[in-house]
Amino acid sequence: MKSLLLDRTTWDLSLDANRDLAVCTEPYSVLQDVATAVRTWLGECWYDTSLGLPFDSGIFDGSSSLPLLRAQAESAAMSVPGVAAAQCALIGPREDRSIGGAIAITLTTGETQSVQF
Repeated sequence: MKSLLLDRTTWDLSLDANRDLAVCTEPYSVLQDVATAVRTWLGECWYDTSLGLPFDSGIFDGSSSLPLLRAQAESAAMSVPGVAAAQCALIGPREDRSIGGAIAITLTTGETQSVQF
């Protein structure tokens, strides 16, 4: 599967050597799609508003537990084609009140990779 290649710093589209939109292939495309799925808010995708994490369910106001956020991130990762298993490890909350983490992904090919968010 191919995806548009996103710049790792700006998370924006990037260009290839011919100044065309750059693309990436598996396994990197699956990892990038997992990172995108975890960074997407519910309703944010215009063409499928059922995708994304629910920002208004108490995740970020302290009323929900970290295990709930972990489960929602793993569910978002599992929604990406090519993912056979996902296990999330959260980092935070930090002093700036942010939460990050990493997701260990097992691809349908059996290969294991990790992606940070």
